[in-house]
Formats: sequence, structure tokens, C-alpha cells
Amino acid sequence: MDYFNYKNGKLFAENTDVERITAEIGTPVYIYSKATFKEHLQKIKEAYSELDTTICYSVKACGNINILKFMADAGSGFDIVSGGELYRVLQAGGEPSKTVYAGVGKTDREIIEALNAQISYFNIESEAEMENLIRLATQQRKQPKAALRINPDVDPKTHTYTTTGKKETKFGVDIERARKVFADYGKNKTVKLCAIHIHLGSAGKTVEPYVEAVEKTLVLINQLRSDGFAIEAVDMGGGYGADYTTGTSPTAADYAAAIVPLLAGKNLKLILEPGASIAANTAILVTQVLYLKSSGSKKYVIVDAAMNDLIRPPLYGAFHFIWPTKVDKKFIPTRRDRDLQLTGTDVVDVVGPVCESADFFAQDRALPPVKRGDFVSIFTAGAYGFTMSSNYNARPRPAEVLVDGSKFSIIRKRETYEDLTSLEK
Repeated sequence: MDYFNYKNGKLFAENTDVERITAEIGTPVYIYSKATFKEHLQKIKEAYSELDTTICYSVKACGNINILKFMADAGSGFDIVSGGELYRVLQAGGEPSKTVYAGVGKTDREIIEALNAQISYFNIESEAEMENLIRLATQQRKQPKAALRINPDVDPKTHTYTTTGKKETKFGVDIERARKVFADYGKNKTVKLCAIHIHLGSAGKTVEPYVEAVEKTLVLINQLRSDGFAIEAVDMGGGYGADYTTGTSPTAADYAAAIVPLLAGKNLKLILEPGASIAANTAILVTQVLYLKSSGSKKYVIVDAAMNDLIRPPLYGAFHFIWPTKVDKKFIPTRRDRDLQLTGTDVVDVVGPVCESADFFAQDRALPPVKRGDFVSIFTAGAYGFTMSSNYNARPRPAEVLVDGSKFSIIRKRETYEDLTSLEK
């Protein structure tokens, strides 16, 4: 799953004692495991090796350019959703020819930048966007490729904010309308509409919705081919589940075992856009206990990280396992589970200092006893953690640290008060 483990009661990131990092860097701090990133990428490569597959890691999940650089070196392409993410990929040395661009609201500037970079595919989300891409490509004298994003009307049963493959979402076009879109634009000489893109949403927990989506998509592709259109690729997007709770998500091999046989022999290139399934378990957010507080029947552990550092719990009701970085051996966890209650634990809310009642990381959660000055780790924080952080309450964002075996390095400095106002002068 990852390379964060307890040794003699101390939490290690790979071969590095986590409290050795906090002693030097302070808290809050995001700590990433390079080995976890690379292992998760390799497992996806191996799972889909029977097909002509391009893995496009989703930059929005975790986009530090130092991470993107070693991912590119390991052979990953990239899935982007903004001009800023394209800039990050280029700064990291990523290959535009292995970059796909999604998003319902691409601006003219962003499209022109991507045209000039000569990315692999634009994932088109509406007829209006297709017309604009044709206009801009004609002006720039470019001939890009495009994939039409369709909604297969499949529900992956995730949080309503992260479900994107049903008819009622803002993304893509209804699968029933796809043939008309191809009839209108499929023979355009400027933009080559030659692929289908689907994306069901995030945090999928079962394989079946993806199988259903592929089956529906293959019916459409057969219809389009019979209509005379050359479909060369299918982009299955991302959303594959990550183990926020131990053993609750299918593995890359599980997904591939069901999907690869459906696509084998179909003369289709496969594009995957994994984000959380690669990044989620690559990081922990370490924070220090500031105060213990009781209020009525509630007990609170107040820490120095806050919702501006990791917004997933209040935004999505997301579960993150939380545990001290140093514990007695009787408290070494065997699973990362919401219901883990070892003898001697206290039921507490873990909250931050931001002036919002929504500023919490856990509610009514069993935790070993802690005191002021102790460090606790918030696990599975690599995806949509730092990348969704903000400066709310004028709080500088945390440092980011990358661990490689027994070595670690700062890959993003902790922000300062001066950084908060530097663009306002």
C-alpha cells in the first residue's frame, strides 16, 4: 500500500524517522514517499501491459514539479486541466506528446498554449468547445487531435461532488448525442476528432461501474466506426479508488483483470488518468498537538494544521486515518480503519485553529492518549491535499518534503508571512 510503517513504536517514512523530519522542518508538513509513487505507477504499467497503454498521471491530484519530474523520468504522461498545470508539466520536463487536456472551461489563452506545446489530445466537453478549438487551431495553423468526452450515465457510487459520469453533470456530452457530434465535426480537417474520453468520477470502490462504462463505450465506438469515423483511442480517465481505509479498494490488477479482456483486439490505444490511486497513499500530513480541551461530553485535540492545509474532511466528509507518530507498542495499528478502537484509546475530535466549525480532521475518533507537543500523522494525504490548500485565515501553507530511503529533501519551502502579501504591493 505504501512505505509508512511503525518500527519499535516510531513512524517511519521509508527508512526515515518522521520525527527526525519534524525536528528539522517543523509542522505542519507534508511528507511524501518517492518509493510509493514509483511502485504505484509500476503496478498500473504491469497491469495493463497487454494493451497499448499510456498512463497520464493526473496533475491536479498532487502537482509539485519535483514529483512530476521523477514521474516523467519513470515514463509517466500527464493529465492536465488548466494552463497552470501544463506549465508545471513543461517545467518538470514532461512530454507534451504524452499529455491530455480535460476541463469544461478552457480559456482561449490556455488552448493556444496547449496547441503550441503540441499536446497529445484535447478532451472535448461540448460542441461549443469543439467549435472554439477549431477556430483557434485554424488561427494558429495547428492540427490537434481531440477526444470527445461522453457521459456513459454510470454511477460509481461516490460522493456527489466527485461523481462526473452521469447525465446530470456539467462534464462531457450524453452518450446518445455523441454520434451527432461526430457527424457534425468528425470529418473536420483542422481538428482530428478520433478518440473517446470517459471519466466516472473519483474514489471508485468497485470494478463493476468501469466495466459497464467500457461496455457502453465500445458499443458507441462500433457505431462510430460503422459511420465511417476512425476511432484510434479510448481514454478511460481516472477515479480508481485508493485505500484510505486498509483493503477497501480494488488494485490496479483487479481493474485490469476486468477491463483488459474487453479492450483486447479492438485496435484501440488505451489512455488512463490515475490520480488518487497513485498519489493518495504517498504522503502523510504531520501536525503537532497544541492543546487538549473538553467541552461538555466532547474531547478535543487541537493541532497546528487546519482545513486550509487539508480540506477533504470538511469538503467531502472524507476519512483519513490519524495516529500519533510515536506510540507504545500496544498502540501500533494493524489497520487504518475508522472503527479501530484499541484498549486505552480516547474518543476525540481532532480539530485545527481556523475560525470555522468545519475545521476538523476527525470527529468521534478513537486515538491513543496524546499531550501538548506530540505529533500526529494524518495518513493518505497525498492526493488533493497540498494541491487544494489555501491561505485562509492568512495562514502560510506547509512545507513539502520528499523522502527517498533514508534521505529527505524539502521540495517546497514553508510559506512565510512575507509570501502572503508579496503580490499585494
